[in-house]
Amino acid sequence: MLIETDTTGTVTAFEKLFTSLSKQKIQALFILACDGNGFTSGAINPILKSSQIPVFGGIFPQIIYGHDKLEKGTIIAGLNFKPNIAIIPNLSDINEDYEEVIDENIPDLIDIKTMFVFVDGFSKRISALIDGLFNIFGLEFNYIGGGAGSLSFEQKPCLFSNEGLIADSALLVSSEIESGIGVSHGWKKISGPFKVTESDRNIIKTLDWKPAFQVYRGIVEDHSRLKLNRNNFFDIAKSYPFGIAKLGAETIVRDPFQAGEDNSLICIGEVPEGSFLDILTGDNSSLIAAARNALITAKESCNNTGDKTILFMDCISRVLYLEDDFKDELNAIDIENIPMIGALTIGEIANSGRDYLEFYNKTAVIGILQE
Repeated sequence: MLIETDTTGTVTAFEKLFTSLSKQKIQALFILACDGNGFTSGAINPILKSSQIPVFGGIFPQIIYGHDKLEKGTIIAGLNFKPNIAIIPNLSDINEDYEEVIDENIPDLIDIKTMFVFVDGFSKRISALIDGLFNIFGLEFNYIGGGAGSLSFEQKPCLFSNEGLIADSALLVSSEIESGIGVSHGWKKISGPFKVTESDRNIIKTLDWKPAFQVYRGIVEDHSRLKLNRNNFFDIAKSYPFGIAKLGAETIVRDPFQAGEDNSLICIGEVPEGSFLDILTGDNSSLIAAARNALITAKESCNNTGDKTILFMDCISRVLYLEDDFKDELNAIDIENIPMIGALTIGEIANSGRDYLEFYNKTAVIGILQE
């Protein structure tokens, strides 16, 4: 993997990197860029459409290069394998049958070892897509990826493709690259379970037949000794995600990021009606230890041959929670002489080869890619 980076975030620098790597003996371009770059379709699409090789990736709140997190800049990796890329549009359409769409768009996958999955993090049916992938392919190979988007919470084109920047879509990138995957979050239960008695995709309307925001506010205020309202909701709620228990697997964390005018809670990812939620919290040491555990799992599930790269998909809300201590999380997953790239995401996508395939929030996902 040939990795180049720019820390200015300009379109000129992006085009220079893109053109330079395209001239190398590579078979695909994998792009991670910062929302702070301010990339627009008008500026970027002509560059993407000029490529003669497959292009994929996303725009994220921040990206990771080695021990640094960047708020502006771009990483472009030239890959030594040619992936199959399927674009799945209309990722919020309540009437779309994603199993059928996946079946139509992905050919028979022979010798596939890892699928990279990137989605618009503000699409409303991400979990439905993930369920479709699992129902069709199961755990035949590993999955790793995450949600692209902006902390402005405005949905806009955020996925790189040969067609240009796209929104409300997913990229399913099938490859022959070997990988080891680790998943862990470090959040702990403080209250629950509460039954989701009414929800609409990613919107929780009632818990135990009571307005969801009222139930959540009561628990959070009691634990934090802070007053929670719609104006300060995100600042406080980043410390209090929901957990959906999964038999024999890591708890699925759901991140409430906004309180609706109707006392609902809007989450990153779907919350099924009839499911049971716990309210979680954590501390810096538990989150950092979880990232280290994810690395250990990833190392245990891959072999020791070939060149390696760490791909770290970590939730942006973990960074907002850890603040200056996020550097300790990066240090905890450092492996000498192995390069690390990644993104701070709007939700994470992974399996471990043994567990369910899931769309997570507030979770550390580590892939060790082996060429």
